[in-house]
Amino acid sequence: MAAVRALLRGLGRATVSCRTLMLSHARCQPEFTSLEEKPQFPGASAEFVDKLDFILPNVISGIPIYRVMDRQGQIVNPAEDPQLSREMVLKFYHTMTQLNTMDRILYESQRQGRISFYMTNYGEEGTHVGSAAALNDRDLVFGQYREAGVLMYRGYPLDSFMAQCYGNSGDPGKGRQMPVHYGSKDLHFVTISSPLATQIPQAVGAAYAIKRENADRVVICYFGEGAASEGDAHAGFNFAATLDCPILFFCRNNGYAISTPTSEQYRGDGIAARGPGYGLQSIRVDGNDVFAVYNAVKEARRRAVAENQPFLIEAMTYRIGHHSTSDDSSAYRSVDEVNYWDKQDHPISRLRHYMLSKHWWDEEQEKAWRKKSRKMVMEAFEQAERKLKPHPDNMFSDVYMEMPAHIMQQRESLWRHLKIYGEHYPLDHYEK
Repeated sequence: MAAVRALLRGLGRATVSCRTLMLSHARCQPEFTSLEEKPQFPGASAEFVDKLDFILPNVISGIPIYRVMDRQGQIVNPAEDPQLSREMVLKFYHTMTQLNTMDRILYESQRQGRISFYMTNYGEEGTHVGSAAALNDRDLVFGQYREAGVLMYRGYPLDSFMAQCYGNSGDPGKGRQMPVHYGSKDLHFVTISSPLATQIPQAVGAAYAIKRENADRVVICYFGEGAASEGDAHAGFNFAATLDCPILFFCRNNGYAISTPTSEQYRGDGIAARGPGYGLQSIRVDGNDVFAVYNAVKEARRRAVAENQPFLIEAMTYRIGHHSTSDDSSAYRSVDEVNYWDKQDHPISRLRHYMLSKHWWDEEQEKAWRKKSRKMVMEAFEQAERKLKPHPDNMFSDVYMEMPAHIMQQRESLWRHLKIYGEHYPLDHYEK
């Protein structure tokens, strides 16, 4: 935790020296003899120089990546070990592996035509669970669409995951959303919307409201490095910094956005490098190290509440699966590359190595848990398939307190159509 605090302080609001301004050859002026000789511009904190030099993007080496465990699950620096209990670490592992199991079953379900769409979380499980565990239960979550593990860690039941993906009568959203667009008012998880980055300025607004309430809460807003190229991200960063909002911007940098490698997305040093330019205290962490993610989010949350400050956390990870069931990632990356991350640097295997070294886990427990986990997921899956779809009238409700005339006309038009052509629709699959 000491290293996390040092990094966050170092990228905070400290006075910037000539060297950290990245002026490769510029000379700082000596001490000014009077106040009038110093720069008085209101738009920036800077010093005069008398040599023409442009700031180069590669003057300094990349922002370091904070980690706690190496790839073999060994603690690198004992001072950074969060010293979590066996029960908590087991919860980490159970959540990550159960999410993995659910992904495999629902991915195959889509391939078989049982659901319309799906997005897996392969390789990014550590970012979900490490961050979720460091939050308070009442902290408000704005997800993008690959944060199912955050909900699962908070106790969202498998039945609800399945109901949402199947759009059946058990879905709180009444079948109106695409699969993987989860939401839970009880678990303080704002319902996911499809357009990229729209959640970022919304999350800042929620954080500003929390600040005005003086509540012991923060907002965490998840997004991918591809979404960070959207204008909403830049607007959100700027508003959060200027309004001093208690928000954690959590960027999952998985290397490819939808299908574009980071080398074609930006020329700067990732997403964390943008933070200081907006006045955000920033840190880059190993997203495949669940303890590093936990430490960084826990410390950022503590300071966000205490100081009403925004933080930017960039979790470096890798998307092992396709972007979604609409994507074929073999078109833009090699099988060998994917296999490396799947076999050599996976967040689940790294945590398993740690647990084995502590004698908290063994092969028999692994086999028993995998069997049990699959059974739970399959039971929820089968139950979801048996449930009827919501009543068609749900297409017209819940927008207005009192249904206006034009919506009534649309509903009546639908039922007139079904009365004539109903035999061509699977109405027996819907609630009566």
